[in-house]
Amino acid sequence: MKKLKLREKIGYALGDGAANIAWRGVATFLFIFYTDVFGLSPITVGVLFLVARFSDGISDILMGIIGDRTNTKYGKFRPWILWTAIPLAAILSLLFTSPDFNDSGKIVYAYITYILFTLIYTANNIPYGALMAVMTGDDKERASLGSYRMVGAFAGGMLVQGALLYLVASFGNINPNIEIQQIEKDSYKVKVSSKDNYENVNIKTENGIATFSMIDKKEEPSKGKSFSMIADETYTFYVSGEENLKTSSISIINQDKGYSNAMYVMSVFLALLLLVTFFTTRERVQPPKTQKHNLKQDFKDLISNKPWLILLIVGLLFNIYNSIKQGIVIIYFTHYLNDQLLAASFLIGLMIASIFGAMVTAPLSKKFGKKNLFIGALLFSGAINSLFLFCSPENTTAIFSIGIISEFTAAIFPTLFFVMLGDAADYSEYKNKRRATGLIYSAGSFATKFGGGIAGAIIGLVLGMYHYNGQDAVSIEGAIPGIIMLMSWIPAIITIMAAALMTLYPLTQTKTSEITKELNSRRQLEQNNNII
Repeated sequence: MKKLKLREKIGYALGDGAANIAWRGVATFLFIFYTDVFGLSPITVGVLFLVARFSDGISDILMGIIGDRTNTKYGKFRPWILWTAIPLAAILSLLFTSPDFNDSGKIVYAYITYILFTLIYTANNIPYGALMAVMTGDDKERASLGSYRMVGAFAGGMLVQGALLYLVASFGNINPNIEIQQIEKDSYKVKVSSKDNYENVNIKTENGIATFSMIDKKEEPSKGKSFSMIADETYTFYVSGEENLKTSSISIINQDKGYSNAMYVMSVFLALLLLVTFFTTRERVQPPKTQKHNLKQDFKDLISNKPWLILLIVGLLFNIYNSIKQGIVIIYFTHYLNDQLLAASFLIGLMIASIFGAMVTAPLSKKFGKKNLFIGALLFSGAINSLFLFCSPENTTAIFSIGIISEFTAAIFPTLFFVMLGDAADYSEYKNKRRATGLIYSAGSFATKFGGGIAGAIIGLVLGMYHYNGQDAVSIEGAIPGIIMLMSWIPAIITIMAAALMTLYPLTQTKTSEITKELNSRRQLEQNNNII
């Protein structure tokens, strides 16, 4: 089996870069967009995330079946990357669009666009994941390809998580009327107004040093305040902690316009990257020539595939872990550290750590074995993540250090997971002399999306218990304990559960090598028979 060219590995990796612009963009920013900008309650959002996932189990399996039965001159799986590139970009843009509906209309709009997003993402990501298993039949070459894939994924995540908040600030600047009256050397009375209505804006200084508290409201001072503005109405703040404050030092960002325009830009990048993936990759591994399509037998093989069943549940658990962390981080930085833009730097640090984590996964898996590495990474990442519990808002160095170390090992989970799904597909062919790659890879998409849905429900439930309202400063202050729980020990518990289950995974490195050798022998024999 020939080694894949670097050009093809990079082209394949860019596809997951595109997917993560969508998925990490949604996982990181959609919850706070829905609660703080669109005006939905956290419980409503949590239920939406969970309900939308119930359709995923069916749609993921159907897409796996459809992919296995697709036959075109481009292959089984590559065409779906082409066909879904523009639709996925379009629905991502609609997710972050905020039409002027009443409360019921907003909920209906959120359900329709979110469910459509999950369906289109399914049609793109299951064929994309399955493509890795048919680009090469060499499990070691596939491990290398998996590392490239995750580097691409984390680079796409770094793009959206690092750049989006800066784009929001740039696109969302409303150029308000600002009056400043100095009270003392570093304290001021600041009056702001606008000619237009804004449902949600955020006020802070450019340096992010001064604290704001709205006069006539009982609230704790913070480095930024979110509030609604009515046209021509004046809002007065007491601002302290920063000398030589000028009108140009204060920014007020329209979150609605900022998020929408920023995500439109990201959607263009998404479509272009998917097109590059389509044009640079090739399919090489085919099902056995004697295999006939038999859906009943495919499902029977799937249910009896112990490695696949364990990976399905472990994948679900580690995606709950990752999605809770991604879903709460912007809220944590916005309302606990009171510095939303600092979250962008934090997320860039995490993505850089993730890239290095993905790069070392292949050599570490060769040394320790995929199963042992998976278990160790789960336990270490969860233990480090729980240390957020002891961080105060001023401990930014500790917060960055904990996040980066935890994310370095967390990057190993998805890198190994998608490689091991390929091993599960090989195991099924080895055992049953049949191959249903798309159906097996449906576990990857199902685990990612359903895990994200459960994580969203957990975030919504915990914040709802603390009566969180992203447009009300008093309720935000009361929800801080819940935000800290979600950032620290709640996700850490998930890693313990996943590690315990992973101990039951049956494919050791010795067994995987044995399977690869046997399958290559079968394929060579089949090729020789075809020549004769």
